[in-house]
Amino acid sequence: MLDKIISSSLKNRIFVVVGAVLLSIFGALIAMDIPIDVLPDLNRPTVTIFLEAEGLAPEELETLVTFPVETIMNGAPGVERVRSVSSVGLALVFVEFEWGTDIYIDRQIVTERLQTVKEQIPDNVSPVLGPISSIMGEIMLVGLSSDNPDISPMDLRTMADWVIRPRLLTVSGVSQVIAIGGDLKQYQVLVKPEKLNALGVTIHDVEEAIDESNVNTSGAFIFDGATESMVRNLARIKTLDDIRESVVKQNDDVPVLIKDVADVKFGPPLKRGDSAINAKPGVIMSIQKQPGADTVKITKVIEKVLDEIQETLPKGVTINKEIFRQSNFIEASIKNVEEALRDGAIFVAIVLFFFLLNFRTTFITLTAIPLSLIITALVFKSFGISFNTMTLGGLAVAIGQLVDDSIVDVENIFRRLKENRRKKDPESILKVVFEASSEIRKPIVFATLIIILVFIPLFSMGGIEGKIFVPLGIAYVVAILASLVVSLTVTPVLSYYLLGNAKFIDKEADGFLVKQLKSIDEKHILKYTLRRPNLTITIVLGVIMLCIVLALFLGKEFLPPFNEGSITINLLSPPGTSLQESNRIGTIAEKLILTLPEAKDTGRRTGRAELDEHAEGVHSTEIEVELKHSERKRVEILSDLRAKLSQIPGVVVNIGQPISHRIDHLLSGIRAQIAVKLFGDDLGVLREKAEEIRRVMSEIPGVVDLYVEQQVLVPETRIEIDRMKVQKYGLRVGEIAEVLETVLQGKTVNQVLEGRRSFDLVMRFPEETRINLEAIENVLIDTPDGQLIPLRTVARVLESKGPNQVFRENAQRRIVIQCNTSGRDLGSVIAEMQEKIKKHVDLPEGYFIRYGGQFESQQQAMRTIGLLSLISLAGMCLLLFTHFRSWVIVLQILLGIPAALIGAVIGIYLTGGVASVASLVAFITLCGIASRNGIMMIEHYLHLMRYEGERFDEKMIVRGSLERLVPVLMTAVTTILGLIPLLLAAGQPGKEILYPIAVVVFGGLFSSTLLNVVITPTVFWRFGRGAAEKIFKDECPDILSRVFPEK
Repeated sequence: MLDKIISSSLKNRIFVVVGAVLLSIFGALIAMDIPIDVLPDLNRPTVTIFLEAEGLAPEELETLVTFPVETIMNGAPGVERVRSVSSVGLALVFVEFEWGTDIYIDRQIVTERLQTVKEQIPDNVSPVLGPISSIMGEIMLVGLSSDNPDISPMDLRTMADWVIRPRLLTVSGVSQVIAIGGDLKQYQVLVKPEKLNALGVTIHDVEEAIDESNVNTSGAFIFDGATESMVRNLARIKTLDDIRESVVKQNDDVPVLIKDVADVKFGPPLKRGDSAINAKPGVIMSIQKQPGADTVKITKVIEKVLDEIQETLPKGVTINKEIFRQSNFIEASIKNVEEALRDGAIFVAIVLFFFLLNFRTTFITLTAIPLSLIITALVFKSFGISFNTMTLGGLAVAIGQLVDDSIVDVENIFRRLKENRRKKDPESILKVVFEASSEIRKPIVFATLIIILVFIPLFSMGGIEGKIFVPLGIAYVVAILASLVVSLTVTPVLSYYLLGNAKFIDKEADGFLVKQLKSIDEKHILKYTLRRPNLTITIVLGVIMLCIVLALFLGKEFLPPFNEGSITINLLSPPGTSLQESNRIGTIAEKLILTLPEAKDTGRRTGRAELDEHAEGVHSTEIEVELKHSERKRVEILSDLRAKLSQIPGVVVNIGQPISHRIDHLLSGIRAQIAVKLFGDDLGVLREKAEEIRRVMSEIPGVVDLYVEQQVLVPETRIEIDRMKVQKYGLRVGEIAEVLETVLQGKTVNQVLEGRRSFDLVMRFPEETRINLEAIENVLIDTPDGQLIPLRTVARVLESKGPNQVFRENAQRRIVIQCNTSGRDLGSVIAEMQEKIKKHVDLPEGYFIRYGGQFESQQQAMRTIGLLSLISLAGMCLLLFTHFRSWVIVLQILLGIPAALIGAVIGIYLTGGVASVASLVAFITLCGIASRNGIMMIEHYLHLMRYEGERFDEKMIVRGSLERLVPVLMTAVTTILGLIPLLLAAGQPGKEILYPIAVVVFGGLFSSTLLNVVITPTVFWRFGRGAAEKIFKDECPDILSRVFPEK
């Protein structure tokens, strides 16, 4: 079949060339339309359920709402984990499904389950599903600020909600825009209790008056002959005066107006969140994209829309687009990886020319790179795969290997054309090209299949590690297959056109570099090793064993740290801290951060936005810091930042990066590298044992940003109603609860329309009526007989304490002790942590610990990769055996894998001594590449004996080794030098994960190539005789006497 493809390509050579040109043009156009993102889709199917229950404390909410919902969700098909957090009046339940499930079907399952649980939860709780979003969904933070004193915080927030947000939501691909900060505008009726008492007006009277004074109705139609007109009763409130002049009731024919019993004004609701930009008050809008949308394209459209809006805003109002812009990291990452691809291709071209010393052969070989990349791009487009750092990284790792097949092909065609020229009766060029290409085709295809085979088990990797590395493997394998197709079709055709009648064919066979390399190999390497095979093999095996031992002491981590160009800082004040105090602390932190030379912009969000799916208390602050380019290392910047923020007393600081934080949150629900989860029933015991664990962890070197999840007792005011007294006054408990809702929180009675804008019309009591216990005790309650009695008559108001939040996971209460690491690998920190916690912390019966975060994923990934490596190795063995029919030769070829381990381990030690999941994936890649050269060399030994009259002797080994030396070195050196751009860019955006891959492949291929030149001829000379004899006996017994004359 392969011969047919080559033959057909040569017969239709003009169509192959034209097709290649057209394919290049078409593919380039298609590639421009492929979506671009920072990483592959890491969005785990998760459905968020909002459960609002005003007035319920966390423990009540947990029992009455969260637990029933959790229980019903845990039994749903495909559910892997259910997490929840219950805070004051709000519970969030996160239902995480298995990777790969359809999010729309998942939402349908959740909706159906919620229908069955409605009867078990309070009637006033209506579960709402959060919008579909991506873990990388927050693509921008946009700030709105003003230096115009005439623009109030309420004006800013109104502009954000009613001018900017609606425009942004019209952008295709934007799923949500969440604003925080400023003052949300309300029409407020602040009822004066003393006026109510004096004028005999009840709260219900005021509420009814407000509601009835704000209504439009239709008065049906008026008919006039053949026409009709609708009658409209326009009575909606338009101004504050319309509210003030509304009649509440008549007292002795004197109307009591709302202005007589209340103040009417614009005001904000009770704030549970605020924001600032560069330490100055402002509004921040979080823009989230839909899953699968192109971040870069959406960002450009958003910025264009914002520029248009900016021109329409009042003087002094500024839109800041640089607080956080995910596209910055994406664009820098893609640019860096593209540069690595470009520079790698340049290195490959230089190497090829130095070896071949011929522009035509170099050109023929290099065509494999653009054509392979174009074919890969077309496959990406067909299967909906995006360009991201991992898919482009797969191409960058493969860039040197894309020419491997063509190198071997061109080198063999070139050599056979030389030999043909020297013949007295030369054969046709077409025949020589065909036979030369066909001659080495079988080992080339076989070696390529081996490379692909080692990747196939990798595609079964699950979890986030699979989501990250499988696209890299797909890109790598598709590109390698594409290069094979090119070598079967385009390379023979171009060789025919450019080499067939070339005059330089008659020149001396080898250039200076090739002659020197062959001379060194023949006179210094082969001469020594072939005469001392046992010593050579013993030395190599000794070095391999030493490296295996060294590998056991390597540090371990899940993924290398990213360099995103921005920082996320979480500040946590003690629970119970007011929003005002948290704002003060946040402003201090921002000012300290802005003294950092690298700090460009800061955006602070304190508490929770109205539409946010995070149940953050007002004691929680998140600051995004956009960084300028700096020569300082990331570790130095973070160390400086930690030192500055340590000046703020009583505040817990957690420093990370936006995308890194989100990956950590995806792994464990916690925004930190390490999450020690303590499960149990009693909140008091959980808090006590969590503090013990924290003390143990604080003594471990390398632990930073240590923090215990703040599930603590906070001050609360309890109102305990005396039911006997309530009955005495003829009241109902619900009536008292309604009054308290109005007094303490405010009650939305109606909406006021300003054009197309809608604002809540809220009735509440003034601030002074709820500032202390005495004021609350004196709240007046209407009785059925017209009396107004103070609340203390029917209830006790007292100070107490209760939990601020209750966290649960898989139907169990839990508390998390979280931390990051600095200056030490993750694996050793976890190992010491587990040992010390087990030794120093005694847990009561029924309490247990689970370790989560990056550690959990690292352990799972390494176990999976270890198992997959064994499967790959077994597959390689079977495939090699089916080809060679000799286990001895199979073992000889596999010797290249431990030879590659030598360079891989040395490379890891020289670059920090820490192996990540990326390093292990790289070693799987290396297994296929390292075995390739052994296959090509041993196959050539057999070819010389089978077809070219050679015997099994030292002369044959030397000839075969020298003839394969150039293609072996060229394929290895092109791959090695193609990785140099990745090696020289440690820590650059986009190359963080690719760098350890490049280190392993570079080091492993370097050592395996050097040892391949030494060990393959030696081992075949020492152990290959019996294997070759068996092969020839089965395939062509007639040549046995020639190959083994001593027999």
